[in-house]
Amino acid sequence: MKKYCIVCLLISILLSISCRSNDDFTIIDEPEEEVVLAEEVELFELEGIENSLVLAVVNAGKSSYLVNKKGEILKSWDFDIGLGNDLELLPSGKLLGIFKASNLSFFFGGFGGIVRIINIDGSIDWEFNYYSDNLLAHHDVEMLPSGNILIMAWERILAEEAKAMGIDVTFDVFTESLIEVDPNTNKIVWEWHTKDHIIQDTDSDLPNFGIVKDNPQLINHNYNIREDGDLMHANGIDYDLNKDLIYLSVNFYSEVWVIDHSTTTIEASSHEGGNYNKGGDLIYRFGNPEAYNNTFGTRLFDNNHFPNFLESDEPGAGNILVFNNNTAEGQSIVHEFKMPNDFQLNPDSNNEPEEVWRFTDSALFNSRISGAVRLKNGNTLICEGDYGFWEVTPEKEVVWKYNGSGRFWRAYNYFLTDSEIINLNL
Repeated sequence: MKKYCIVCLLISILLSISCRSNDDFTIIDEPEEEVVLAEEVELFELEGIENSLVLAVVNAGKSSYLVNKKGEILKSWDFDIGLGNDLELLPSGKLLGIFKASNLSFFFGGFGGIVRIINIDGSIDWEFNYYSDNLLAHHDVEMLPSGNILIMAWERILAEEAKAMGIDVTFDVFTESLIEVDPNTNKIVWEWHTKDHIIQDTDSDLPNFGIVKDNPQLINHNYNIREDGDLMHANGIDYDLNKDLIYLSVNFYSEVWVIDHSTTTIEASSHEGGNYNKGGDLIYRFGNPEAYNNTFGTRLFDNNHFPNFLESDEPGAGNILVFNNNTAEGQSIVHEFKMPNDFQLNPDSNNEPEEVWRFTDSALFNSRISGAVRLKNGNTLICEGDYGFWEVTPEKEVVWKYNGSGRFWRAYNYFLTDSEIINLNL
């Protein structure tokens, strides 16, 4: 164990190193308070850190744990099957997570198939299976304010069908979809599919033909053809309650897409309807103008994870944090962007958002997984997937580092007075 001393600021200045006496009194050095840190804590600046807890989500692991800034593990959870990646504490103290199904007919990194709500005692409160020969839930889940569960999934499009859509392949492809499930009935109450919003410029005799750069609201499924068929590899979702919008991180496109959730399922499969009257077309996208042949705007991302929309009670409310893996450069970046009030997605325009803050460091890099959350004191908690966690002030001073010697999907922050923690009865 390592020991760090906290010197009482005012008193220690007044006290001399040795005792001083006069006729009336004697001043004696007071004992210093010690903070004992776990070996995993490599940096601890008491005055800068937030006194909160971190849920360490072990990537694809069969366990995860809650740790404080001293490195003490306050609670751990063990699972009978591996995580499909995401795991979050709910206000009730229960866990919501995605887990790995077995005997699958196809899968890619980050696969899941089983979504569970887990009770505090470890028993399963709710389970929803979403996998088949043609469908597979993966990476991320989100509980909506309604209590419904938002899940993203790959869906298989057979080679012949894909070719007929204008996707230039001779093999099956796996595109992205979103489903919303009511856990009271296990019914899918809303869904969205990329295949309903295709633009292609390879064959004028096929459907969906058009000029890609003139249709930024549509998705060029030919942008990233891979022989394994995993065209997009979306890896994260978040939700804006006030505007009823979904943010979707699309790793192989190096973009974040914004989707109108106010639509009905029928509207979500079309180009009209919803609050923005665009149906399920993208109302905004950013990170990589090259993905829709736009020569305006600067590419921001080189693979990306966790589009973390900041809520009204978080510093920077209305902004979004994105972990830019920045693979080719070998040094990752955490960006904070100001989201536009009135989303504009226009051809031949710079559609990229305003960056208001960023953090990078020569030691910060992971080509996969990772993410960042905003703490209540304004600091940012960063998960570097193959290392552990960083806490960084708005002035970009690193005040806490935790080397978990493992692989972490994300880190979620919980304040000591949050209901998630209170209900755990630690």
